[in-house]
Amino acid sequence: MAQPRQGKVPVTEHDKVKSYFKYYDEEMTQPEKERFNDVLKGPLDPRKALKFKDRNDLFKPGYLEAEVGYCVMEDGTGFVANLTKMPGVTVEMFDWWFAWHGLDNLRYTIWNPDDHYQAESMQKKRALDPDLTLKEKYWDTTHEVVEDIGMGPETIYINFKNPGNLGFDTGKIGTEACGTIVCAKGCGKGHPPFASPDTIMCHFIREIEGGVELRTRFWMGWTVEDGKDVKALPDWARMSPMGPMALALHNIKEFTHLAALLPRVYEEEKHRF
Repeated sequence: MAQPRQGKVPVTEHDKVKSYFKYYDEEMTQPEKERFNDVLKGPLDPRKALKFKDRNDLFKPGYLEAEVGYCVMEDGTGFVANLTKMPGVTVEMFDWWFAWHGLDNLRYTIWNPDDHYQAESMQKKRALDPDLTLKEKYWDTTHEVVEDIGMGPETIYINFKNPGNLGFDTGKIGTEACGTIVCAKGCGKGHPPFASPDTIMCHFIREIEGGVELRTRFWMGWTVEDGKDVKALPDWARMSPMGPMALALHNIKEFTHLAALLPRVYEEEKHRF
């Protein structure tokens, strides 16, 4: 794995006059060491990981066998799971964040000033449409993202989708089982082995006392086309475990900080798209 870059992501002089620039100057909220240790102790047993075809098991009460960790599945694809408690965060705040942050790169950078360079929506008019719900503002939009998960800056494209388009049971969203799902099809610039494989990302939000909990999953090497699950990784290929491991560590870091950041940013910026 590449050595971490020293210092924060650079910003412009124009960024320094924005109302939310103050969050760039804050220290990152540090996860509990046990969170990182859960990943660094080694990969999960693939038999405990949630298979892509079983993704609606997330709606079941309680927790699945593997809520934190990574592995390479028997078919060579990658898997990442993370669980983040977010006190003071609401379902609405989470949907708002994904509608809001793709309109200005600094908004992405304050989420993780160490590693987030850019997240620019390619359909900004949609996010600015006052007639759309928060969910609709980011559904069917693609963000061009530059970030460093520990192996150097990489450009990826994240295409946010209505969860029903990615095979989730939308009839259970907005219930006790699930407040919202932010999900997307992602791919690196280019194709494997030159970039990250096609990936399905899922941020599954469930309300708990005092806030929400975020149950994140990445299925690396999978996508959905015409409503059908498609293994995007060639049958002869097998992912290196380094990619899922780095993504798991990065996810713990960024969402630990967002949990502390989001209630404050939302209160100040919720009406300013």
